[in-house]
Amino acid sequence: MSIHGIFRRVDFRMKRGENFVRSLLPALFLIPAATLMISGCQKEEKAGPPPPPVVEVAEVVQKDVPIIAEWVGTLDGLVNATIRAQVQGYLVKQNYREGDFVRRGQVLFEIDPREYQAALEQAKAVLNQAKGAVEQTKAALEKAKAEVAVQEARWTTAKANLARVKPLAEQNAVSKKDLDDAIGAELSTRSGVDAANAAVGAAQANIVAAEAQVLASQAALEKAELNLSFTKITSPIQGLAGIAKAQIGNLVGPGSSEELTTVSTINPIKCYIAISEQEYMRAEEARRKRAGQGKVPLELILTDGSTYPQKGEFAFADRQVDVRTGTIRVATLFPNPQNLLRPGQFSRVRAEMGIKKGALAIPQRAVTEVQGKYLVAVVGPENKVAIRQVKTGERVGQLWVVEEGLKAGEKVVAEGTQKVREGMAVNPKPFGAGEPAAPGGAPKPEEKPEGKPEPKPGKR
Repeated sequence: MSIHGIFRRVDFRMKRGENFVRSLLPALFLIPAATLMISGCQKEEKAGPPPPPVVEVAEVVQKDVPIIAEWVGTLDGLVNATIRAQVQGYLVKQNYREGDFVRRGQVLFEIDPREYQAALEQAKAVLNQAKGAVEQTKAALEKAKAEVAVQEARWTTAKANLARVKPLAEQNAVSKKDLDDAIGAELSTRSGVDAANAAVGAAQANIVAAEAQVLASQAALEKAELNLSFTKITSPIQGLAGIAKAQIGNLVGPGSSEELTTVSTINPIKCYIAISEQEYMRAEEARRKRAGQGKVPLELILTDGSTYPQKGEFAFADRQVDVRTGTIRVATLFPNPQNLLRPGQFSRVRAEMGIKKGALAIPQRAVTEVQGKYLVAVVGPENKVAIRQVKTGERVGQLWVVEEGLKAGEKVVAEGTQKVREGMAVNPKPFGAGEPAAPGGAPKPEEKPEGKPEPKPGKR
């Protein structure tokens, strides 16, 4: 190869290397920048730990708190009269308006009375016939008594004649035949007296039977009158009548299980609640303590959350505890002068069972239930959190009574319990003392999400 060719190849390689170096220059400048950025990020990550989370704490207060008990109840009428037909027949009339108040004895329905009217007339005829039979037997008795008198007179004559004949016969002053005739006449008249007395006894027995028939006929007449009265179905109580469950033309009767309607007395109205054995014993103890001070007043909380203005009272408890649920059914009474409350409504019954002296109370939001255990986060020295298990008692409004596990004056986390753990340091703020949110729901300055810049105002 000539020297000229060698130089040309060297020059080509130098040019190609120069172009390669030029293409690497931007990348060479980017490497220090990337290195600086990475080192900057590492410095940022190693800048320090995040600030402690902000939580709201409440102090454990010690005060006298009322012991409030509350149960779910069902309203029911004081007296609920189920109206049914007592005789069979077709309904021909409804005499009340459904949902109205009815008086005691007011006719609600009518059954076709013609069959029972005919039965009543027949019973009257049978009674009159029985009474006539009694009069006939009484007349027969009088006739039998008269016959007894006649036979006794004949017997007396025959006895007197025999008494005269016997001495004469002993002296042979009369014949043997005259003595035998006198003896026979005396025996015959005696038999007549016995027969007449037997007729009197039979007449008396007939009178007893006839009078019994009169009584039976009288009972049949009264039953017929009663059945006829049952064709007009009346209300046994004064109260609110429900919707009719039978229509005009329906065949009703005592054998039918269908009721016609129900009438309920609702002032006062009953409210049934189911309480546990322990609550029942506490209620009885409270009742004994209030002896001479009146009954425990009750509040009725309606389904819309409002409190019924009238106060109620305990009425009675069932005779036994339900072995399946361990509860006892208790009836309470509430005045209902405006008839606002109706049977079947659900409500809650609340009662103040007593005052607990010097109880420790914390907000209910401070208590967390985990697997049946109640835990609270206590903020101690240096604002460090300690998780404690506590034994809770009654709930009073927004507070929860703590039986064991806390002391008065300690501070517990009431807001932000999900952000703390054992030994963590926190930034405590008073519970419920924060500033109100800005209009429109904007977050407060201390509640801005971390890591997000302030939003810039946009152009309109």
